Amino acid sequence: MDVHVRDLRYFLAVAEEQSFSRAASQRLFISQPALSKQIRQLERSLGTALFDRDRRTVRLTLAGEALLPHARRLTEDWEAALLAVSEASTQAGTTVRVGFQTRIGRGLIPTVTARLEQRLPGWKLMFRQVSWADPTVGLGSGEVDVAIAWLPVPDTGALSWRVVAREDVWVALAPRHRLAGLPTVPFAELVDEPFIALPRTAGAQRDFWLGAAARQSPAVIAGEAETAEESFEAVASGLGITLLSAGNAEIYHRDDVVCRPVSGLPPSELAVVWRTVDNRPFVDVFADICRACSRQPA
Repeated sequence: MDVHVRDLRYFLAVAEEQSFSRAASQRLFISQPALSKQIRQLERSLGTALFDRDRRTVRLTLAGEALLPHARRLTEDWEAALLAVSEASTQAGTTVRVGFQTRIGRGLIPTVTARLEQRLPGWKLMFRQVSWADPTVGLGSGEVDVAIAWLPVPDTGALSWRVVAREDVWVALAPRHRLAGLPTVPFAELVDEPFIALPRTAGAQRDFWLGAAARQSPAVIAGEAETAEESFEAVASGLGITLLSAGNAEIYHRDDVVCRPVSGLPPSELAVVWRTVDNRPFVDVFADICRACSRQPA
């Protein structure tokens, strides 16, 4: 019988929220059916029901109550183990794994690398691209040490961040789109357009890039994309439109996609993100360097 730490995290989320829907949407950023499936698999592995369910309430069974303190301790121990492994690898190889979801550009990588060498001689940066489907940008799984990511990220207390840049929101359109000729596109003109959305598991970040804060009704979703490249291919084909930051409009320049600034939306925020429990000195150093470099011309 093999039980994964992920399954225990899912169990804890449902137990603490006393709701599959809240645990899925507010804690885990996955669909409710996917969460229910994982809990059923955990129950099959353990050979017993962990929850009593009805239409209104979710309660722990006696077996669930027995598992609860052990699940908490095991997940906490696993987080501590991840941190210990990361610290050991840092001391041995002085390598910082940096997660990202869209190209960083903006002159940050060469400038940050040079300044890190000055502040922490011998240290190296290793960059890993993570799908939009992971709202923690690889931090939740321990795949990376820090991330350069667009906010919002899950605000559960597990992650901390420092904003390093703010950029206006633009829109990517097919060249033949009716709005492609405008110098600036009011968001009111876009609300009924079909959008290429981030995956549902992206949670609040999906909502931000759909302009949810400025909407009176849900967005029309023409398709989903897990990477920027997938998104731009869909836009170029005429399937839908997508919002992006001003800097990414330049970084991802393509002849078959037109990008225009959008009025009526709050700016996007680029941040350095890390696990809250991670208090290693390089985290602050890396965040400080990124913020200082982002304020300089690329």
